[in-house]
Amino acid sequence: QVQLVESGGGLVQAGGSLRLSCAASGMIFSNNGMTWYRQARGKQRELVGVITGTGRIGYADSVKGRFTISRDNAKNTVYLQMNSLKPEDTAVYYCQAIFRLREYWGQGTQVTVSS
Repeated sequence: QVQLVESGGGLVQAGGSLRLSCAASGMIFSNNGMTWYRQARGKQRELVGVITGTGRIGYADSVKGRFTISRDNAKNTVYLQMNSLKPEDTAVYYCQAIFRLREYWGQGTQVTVSS
């Protein structure tokens, strides 16, 4: 059974940094693309960025230049390094994977950026 577990969220001041982790199990991680999403209160879930199984990376315009996605296949973990955080980055952050045609989500981790 595929499980995704996010961690690393918290409260940070504007301009600060956080690193989120998403640990995966029950899937062939190294071949799999992983995606970060976020959902602010009262808003729709939005894509933050994606890293493919071959290491190609893409970001939403709103985070480009501030956020960095990476992966450690030996640890079955994908990371989201968030720098220069803004209050508008406040949201629950989720990782997502599609494995064998099924979609899997983690439970989410709260990121709160104070002004």
